[in-house]
Amino acid sequence: MNNFKDFVSEYSGAIIGAVIAILILLTGLYKLIIGIILIVMGIFIGNYVQRNKYAVKEKLKNFIDKM
Repeated sequence: MNNFKDFVSEYSGAIIGAVIAILILLTGLYKLIIGIILIVMGIFIGNYVQRNKYAVKEKLKNFIDKM
């Protein structure tokens, strides 16, 4: 029994994470979470492109020229 207590105390974060992941999968919340992540990534990419217009333009031009 002592080994089980040691195991649970050492890996309690992983166990809690696995339980939360299973609940998210079973309830279908992963669709909402993926959508929110995509929106946030789009916001950051748009902000980066807006602030670094010329650098992004040059990098994109060089990438297209390589193709």
